[in-house]
Amino acid sequence: MQQPRSPSWARHQAEFSSAARLAVDSIRAHKLRSFLTLLGVIIGVASVILVGAAIEGLGLYAEESTAKVFGGDTFVVAQMANPGRLSRRELAERLRRNRRLTMDDLEHLRTVNEDTTFYSGFRSRTTLTKRDALLSEETSIQGANADLAEIRDIVLVEGRFFTGHEERTRIPVAVIGDELRLNLFPEDTSPLGKTFKIGGMDFTVIGVQEKTGSAFGQSRDNTAYIPLTVFNRLFGPATSISIFAKARPGSGVNFEESIDLTRAALRSRIHNPPGEEDRFDTLTPDAVRGFIDQILSLVAAVVVPVTSISLVVGGIVIMNIMLVSVTERTREIGIRKAVGARRSDIMTQVLIEAVILASVGGLIGVLSGAAATVALARAFDITMRVTVGYVTLAVAVSSIVGIVSGWYPALRAARLDPIEALRSE
Repeated sequence: MQQPRSPSWARHQAEFSSAARLAVDSIRAHKLRSFLTLLGVIIGVASVILVGAAIEGLGLYAEESTAKVFGGDTFVVAQMANPGRLSRRELAERLRRNRRLTMDDLEHLRTVNEDTTFYSGFRSRTTLTKRDALLSEETSIQGANADLAEIRDIVLVEGRFFTGHEERTRIPVAVIGDELRLNLFPEDTSPLGKTFKIGGMDFTVIGVQEKTGSAFGQSRDNTAYIPLTVFNRLFGPATSISIFAKARPGSGVNFEESIDLTRAALRSRIHNPPGEEDRFDTLTPDAVRGFIDQILSLVAAVVVPVTSISLVVGGIVIMNIMLVSVTERTREIGIRKAVGARRSDIMTQVLIEAVILASVGGLIGVLSGAAATVALARAFDITMRVTVGYVTLAVAVSSIVGIVSGWYPALRAARLDPIEALRSE
């Protein structure tokens, strides 16, 4: 059986409801002033939402781009796997310490770990491709082994990937990306079996990759995959290659174990002493995403507080308006005190009014920020995502701003002397 509420609780509830009604009536009585007061909070909250959505969108974009570049559960071994994240000193140290990887190293890995891991050598070069009078500039020519299709999860919409036999016999065949297909084969018919030129050499199209978009600002569709042996003949032998790798499905070896086996095989081959750092780099998708997440966290730590300054400005506006409101209602407050209103009643009314202004501004700001996020994402075809974390942050800060900015005006109103207040005109 539910216990009846105490008289004290009922009285406090009635007092709070009365103060809330008076606060709402005051806001309604000054609609324009209330709206202008809300603007600061609305802009501040919407800015936080937009910045948060942009940061989260960058994170998603980076994750998608990493998946496009690596494929699922793939890792890379190279002399310098990711030089962009190193300082000049670290870069110089790695170049001095790390060993160049060659085709012989690739064959050694295949011999030792053939049953557990796929391996593919990899080289790339950007150059002009053409077909008769049609040109495609800045085409990424990627030389690889036949296993790259399995390692990188390359999906084809037409044709097939080149085979190990075509690679060994140096047959000039190519799998092209969607953008390269449109640039060199604009006709509606299939490009399979047709030829185009890379560096003066004719290549026959045997496959077309599905459209993948861009990754880290570079198109992944203006691409041609060719056998690594043909790549070496076309552009010259490699001083160092990268090696893409992936655990074989059904081998009983997982991602981490495959990396360990690869490292052990390479360390043994190059006589890497026990306890010494690897004389080569190993790069995983998680390492790339972790590095990007670290950068985005630093960006958020700087940008979000700066954006939140607009909420502080909105709080100052609320405080000023509430002080003006208290001054205007000095006589009203005096009358209420004269008929028995307590300090807490006056303070609660003014404080509730400030909190309502901040909370309503926060809600409108969240909706405005979300709408602006959707509009910008569609207009510029970029990835943006509104998250619960940033919404909670924006609403919480706006509510705190309302309480803090309303506290002083409420305290000032509560301390008014009723006799002096009644004399006010």
